[in-house]
Amino acid sequence: MATLTTRVNQPGARIVKGRLSKVTSELHPKKDSVIFIPAWNEEENLPAVLDELGRDLPEADVLVVDDGSTDATADVARARGAIVVSFGVNRGLRAAIAAGYQEAMDRGYTYCGRVDADGQHPVVELLRLLDLVQSEACDVAIGSRFAVDGDYDEERYRPTASRRVGIGLLQAAIRLRLGRRLHDPTSGMMAVNSEAMVVLAEPYVSGAPEVEALLRLKEANLRVEEVAVDMRPRASGESKLKGTKAVKLVVTVIATLLFFEGIRRRRS
Repeated sequence: MATLTTRVNQPGARIVKGRLSKVTSELHPKKDSVIFIPAWNEEENLPAVLDELGRDLPEADVLVVDDGSTDATADVARARGAIVVSFGVNRGLRAAIAAGYQEAMDRGYTYCGRVDADGQHPVVELLRLLDLVQSEACDVAIGSRFAVDGDYDEERYRPTASRRVGIGLLQAAIRLRLGRRLHDPTSGMMAVNSEAMVVLAEPYVSGAPEVEALLRLKEANLRVEEVAVDMRPRASGESKLKGTKAVKLVVTVIATLLFFEGIRRRRS
């Protein structure tokens, strides 16, 4: 796979089709699927993630959205043959997610998957999500640590007491807002079809992009399936969501669920 780097320097920049005339062929992929990885200073974890994708999912292209990293994240991705979109500055996860779906859409992929750069998402589990979407069983498949199904029992992931409280609050708020139960609403492991890409590529206006995505998908009447999966601990480094940041996440998610329409109107 040819290596390509697109640099997006402006904080409000939008990736558009045909922006690089010398590599027009890259916009018409031979493969029908792409897996994108939002990454910010993940040079330690990224090599193993990319190697696993290349080994277990060779039929898909790989795209790394480098969110203004100050380490060698972009270089690591290029060295392993990934398509790289680099922001000139750190713009945050919500910008990286939108850019990933937009790039997948602009390049003409039929299916798009997303995994995190920290090594928590096994590719064999992502394959199950892609199979569901490719078989047209749903438009979007989301991997869940907390859903129970067959061999995936409820004891496989045991959060701390404080995290259980937060998870319970999130699940209750999701059920109230969406009218259905979702066990892991902030999961970053997903597979989607081209119809869902259009919905998910729009800029995010809240601080909880995964939850905002669920609201948009419901609004668009797209079929969302939650799938029980196994996830691993973060490979190395420290989670960006610990302590007070975790509390802030819970508050942000609940605020997004309750006030999303008002937030969107103010930002538009």
